[in-house]
Amino acid sequence: MKTFIKGEKKVLNAWAFYDWANSVYALVISSSIFPLFYGALFRLEDKESAPFFGIETPSESIISYVTAIGFLIIAFISPLLSGVADYLGNKKFFLKLFCFIGSISCMMLYFFDLNNLYISLLFYMLALIGFWGSLVFYNSYLPDIAYPEQQDTVSAKGYSLGYIGSVILLIINLAMVMKSELFGFDGPMQAMKFSFVLVGIWWLGFSQISYRLLPNFRNSNKINSQAFFSGFRELKRIFNELKQYPILKGYLGAFFVYSMAVQTVMIIAAYFGEKEVQWKDDDQRQMGLIVSILLIQLIAVVGAILTSKLSKRIGNINALIVINTAWIFICICAYFVVKPTSFYIVAAMVGLVMGGIQSLSRSTYSKLLPLNTKDTTSFFSFYDVTEKIGIVIGMIIYGGIAQITGKMQNAILFLIVFFAVGIILLIKTAKKQAIS
Repeated sequence: MKTFIKGEKKVLNAWAFYDWANSVYALVISSSIFPLFYGALFRLEDKESAPFFGIETPSESIISYVTAIGFLIIAFISPLLSGVADYLGNKKFFLKLFCFIGSISCMMLYFFDLNNLYISLLFYMLALIGFWGSLVFYNSYLPDIAYPEQQDTVSAKGYSLGYIGSVILLIINLAMVMKSELFGFDGPMQAMKFSFVLVGIWWLGFSQISYRLLPNFRNSNKINSQAFFSGFRELKRIFNELKQYPILKGYLGAFFVYSMAVQTVMIIAAYFGEKEVQWKDDDQRQMGLIVSILLIQLIAVVGAILTSKLSKRIGNINALIVINTAWIFICICAYFVVKPTSFYIVAAMVGLVMGGIQSLSRSTYSKLLPLNTKDTTSFFSFYDVTEKIGIVIGMIIYGGIAQITGKMQNAILFLIVFFAVGIILLIKTAKKQAIS
């Protein structure tokens, strides 16, 4: 077996290529085709709500609550499994496992319908768990395979590959939906359902390329009950250790708050556009939403690269302050969105900051980890649990405000509070970093 060499270009490229494989879920299922399909199902039944655990609930609130449940599960099981992965050194196994769960669940979304809403939502949730669960182990590879000076560039490369690959599949799906008869489908709805199958095949297939070169770090330890629950003990230990690293602790606090808003906006953007924008007809709605998502993805590639350059000029923390300020402006603009043109403009602005904040957040955390730490999976598990709990809170707040007020714009406007608090915490962290 070839000896693993840290910083080797082929290994770094293999790691980044997993973004190419799995990002089709984020784009097609989370952001574009599935929200279109989900909204169309309710319109075909002439409904805006459905019974959800005995309570008549708006469609957008249902998907918000189910998404929150999925992230809550991830927040619970990721430390459990990351502890096992650290003990056994087999993070590649868990990366493969969650990839399999997610990709197969995407394929099962072909059978999504309102008559079997709970089963359908279960597969939606399992696809979400598969995607985000695999990212726990994927992200934890970064400090293992790349040196600190490589991490910003490699992280940005991963996101860029993800955006490009997912856009390619989305264009194929767009052609299928808009010209469904030419592809032999019985209308756009069936074409959308088949696109979910393609996502699963793409994700499962291209991930094999990453698996071939990523190292396995497996050791001779045997699994036992102590190891099984070691992940929670590790989280507690890392939480206590953060007192020794005030800059890292301050950054995590800021990340928890602002990622709560970022991820919520990114998850609900397509549902917002599908329901709240005044489209002329269903054809314009389909074309408009997919074009806007394509616009976001293409601009996000540029945004990730520009953010990487900005961080080199002014530092990671200061770059994140600038990006969070931009997010506040975007949320204010989104509150007034009614017409398709204004939706396109806001979508372009989202694209510019979306890739940058994700890429820079990940690499900033990696660079702030204690020097020579070996339990990177546990540290990244803490990072991911922080993010997931934030998303749970954000989605519940969003769904609740949308349900109570009957207006999704009110929920988006409320997210400004999280960005503002995040900026304040980032400024405090920057001051600590300056005097350290």
